Amino acid sequence: MVEHKNVLLMIADDLGKQLSCYGAKGIKTPNIDNLASQGTRFDYAFASTASCSGSRSVIYTGLHTHQNGQYGLASHRHHFVTFDHVETAPGLLNATGHRTGIIGKIHVGPEPVYPWEVRKESDTRDVALIADQARSFFEEVDQDGRPFFLTIGYQDPHRDRTRGGFGNHGQYDPRVGEGKYKPDDVEVPPFVNDTPGTRLELAEYYNSIHRLDQGIGLVLEALDDSKLAQSTLVIFLSDNGPPFINSKTTLYDAGVRLPLIIKHPERKSAVSSAMVSYVDILPTVLDFVGHPATEDPFKKRIGQSLLRIIGSSTDESDTGRERVFGSHTFHEVTNYWPTRFIRDRQYKYHRNLAWRLDFPFASDIYGSLSWEDIRNSKESEIKIGQRKLKDYFFRGPEELYDLANDPLEVKNLAEDPQYRSLLERLRSDLEKWQQRTEDPWLYRDGVSVWFNRYHFASGLRIPDRLDFDSTRPGNIDVKAFDGNVSWGTDVTLKEETTGNHT
Repeated sequence: MVEHKNVLLMIADDLGKQLSCYGAKGIKTPNIDNLASQGTRFDYAFASTASCSGSRSVIYTGLHTHQNGQYGLASHRHHFVTFDHVETAPGLLNATGHRTGIIGKIHVGPEPVYPWEVRKESDTRDVALIADQARSFFEEVDQDGRPFFLTIGYQDPHRDRTRGGFGNHGQYDPRVGEGKYKPDDVEVPPFVNDTPGTRLELAEYYNSIHRLDQGIGLVLEALDDSKLAQSTLVIFLSDNGPPFINSKTTLYDAGVRLPLIIKHPERKSAVSSAMVSYVDILPTVLDFVGHPATEDPFKKRIGQSLLRIIGSSTDESDTGRERVFGSHTFHEVTNYWPTRFIRDRQYKYHRNLAWRLDFPFASDIYGSLSWEDIRNSKESEIKIGQRKLKDYFFRGPEELYDLANDPLEVKNLAEDPQYRSLLERLRSDLEKWQQRTEDPWLYRDGVSVWFNRYHFASGLRIPDRLDFDSTRPGNIDVKAFDGNVSWGTDVTLKEETTGNHT
């Protein structure tokens, strides 16, 4: 049995499933593959949002961004930060005597809400330096005899400030080998276009992943040398999908279905098909260390610990985990485009709250060479991956996809009468989740139900339609939305397996 319960959490930046252990071709990631061979590799792991700060806040709080307040990037100019009252992983683990620390990228705030005891923030891509700092942390843990919770936030494989670079031309420690991937070597994923600019960027992206992979190996070597590996839960994941159009900042699977590997010191290796969410990460950490708040006493966190299914193979996975939810509102401060989604094994439903707005660009994607190639294409009909250009920028209020037959989420079934009952059921289930999580972006008639809830008792009638209709503005002779909705812990989310509902 493990006496000390330690946790090592490693977060990559903008990494999709471009890893050989996830079947990617043309790239080798031996250190991450080795971790996967010793731990549980989750094939259906989902971020709540495909934006860096927001996703990290979900990992650290177990709350979706509309619950924790980290609506977008935590830069000084944007100033999106987590609410002061929210409990976070470092605060909870400090209370149990763990030595908490973070090395590298932090990108959440404010600092008092994330009170890591050891705080070594940097934007370095020198993964050997990061590993040396981790080794020092492990040595200090060995000296004071306390359990630890260490987070390492990698900068790779995020883009750098150039128009196609990924930090591959810096001066790094000699222990870090340079990647040798060339444009002809790469596998172009189907959600992007196979163009010269894309291939050049993907080669640089692969080289950045190559450096990340070495860093993971160096940290795990330091953990082994410290003799702490046998008491440490190791978690490796990414914050959001690749920094290419059709992925990052979207809630399509390319942006939110991500790598997650968890190595338990006493469990066998496995591949799990359980559908899991990043809101499950904090409960898993707390469960592993035996924290009394594994179940949130305030009932705000609805994630579940994964501890029971770590080490369980596909045919032993928790069949109760059959759907996930997601919440995106901002990326950069000018990127307001709130969306919510529900996804089960076969179908995915998106509710786009501000669908009348153009879908916004993240600045690193707008400046990319891959987008430059797409927008200047000579094709008669320009596409982004397999999606029509106009369908990327101008989306309807609802999207429904049959992922079994349309994994790239291209053919929107929301207006298909054959899928009407399914659409209504998924919409209803999503809204129950919005009520349970007190989401102010539950809309009717184009307004927030949450902010207008006080008026229902006084006779307010909100038409039972998603958006305001200027051709029928009246609210008297129309069906009204039921104002007697429950919020928060009063709502029960029913988990169920979804089959074919057509």
